[in-house]
Amino acid sequence: MPSLSIGPYMLSNPVLLAPMSGVTDAAFRRMAAALGAGLVVSEMTACAALAGSGRLAQTRMARRRMADHGAGLHVVQLAGYEARWMEEGARIAEDAGAEVIDINMGCPAKHVAGGQSGSALMRDLAHALTLIEAVIKAVRVPVTLKMRLGWDDRTRNAPELARRAQNAGVKLVTVHGRTRCQFYKGRADWRAIRAVKDAVSVPVVVNGDIESFDDAAAALAASGADAVMVGRGAQGRPWFPGHLARYLSTGVREKPPRLSEQLALVSALYGETLALYGVEIGLRHARKHLSWALNEAAAVANAPEHLLKSHRGRVLTANDPACVLALLAEAFDAFGAAHPEGIAAPLAS
Repeated sequence: MPSLSIGPYMLSNPVLLAPMSGVTDAAFRRMAAALGAGLVVSEMTACAALAGSGRLAQTRMARRRMADHGAGLHVVQLAGYEARWMEEGARIAEDAGAEVIDINMGCPAKHVAGGQSGSALMRDLAHALTLIEAVIKAVRVPVTLKMRLGWDDRTRNAPELARRAQNAGVKLVTVHGRTRCQFYKGRADWRAIRAVKDAVSVPVVVNGDIESFDDAAAALAASGADAVMVGRGAQGRPWFPGHLARYLSTGVREKPPRLSEQLALVSALYGETLALYGVEIGLRHARKHLSWALNEAAAVANAPEHLLKSHRGRVLTANDPACVLALLAEAFDAFGAAHPEGIAAPLAS
């Protein structure tokens, strides 16, 4: 595939890790980047909270969400519905080291869209454009945009928003192949993203339901996009964006890591999560990662469901970090005994 750039920055490959609230914190981004993702994006960060308009705890949380992962480009995704807060949030992010600012106009969550942020902005393109212009005016770094196909099937206006954003100075556009009203139901409509690609000259990234090598190939072929963005397909599989990047470059379908390697990765992520949040909050925050990792390991090992359920319950209810790691190792050992080679078929990734 052709090389991909965002303004002056050339990416190492065209596979991006999607911003996911509660998932892509600095620890997870650092691991995905180290394992080969071409670009990783911070969790969505509310500009008003970042600028200190709410409680101190909200501001601290917002600043932690945009923390630099320390490996490669630092991309911060911002959300909001008032130009003054978008402008201020962008300045704060840039001053904190952000090298690219991504604007969220795609989040379908009720608490976001209900507050007229995220995908709700696709209902008012004129207002959306004022926010884009405010961010671009406020910073010197490249600005990108993430959106959906539209609010609903009657208003699939992603091509028009992309065209206006490009004219305002946006350097890259990512499109999730669903409308807001679909949330995550059905399948992403990759073919519909081709209209966005035809509307602009900046790079276009296809997003939604990219969980395998075949998904990525099909999404690129259907959309004509320049790159793919992996979201839920990387949960429990931080190596998958890197595997996918090498597949797009070489055609080689790498097998998932052996169970011993997967255990080392999730154990390291667990430790970094506790260091980032502190033990009390980190224990709770890490459980989703542990659950996904156990699910993936069991699938790779073809372990029976009852074995997975038993070990998952023990791991996720433990409250002592050392105990959690010990129980995690026991679970992986048990999965390995169910399938001694510790590896699944090559198509599992």
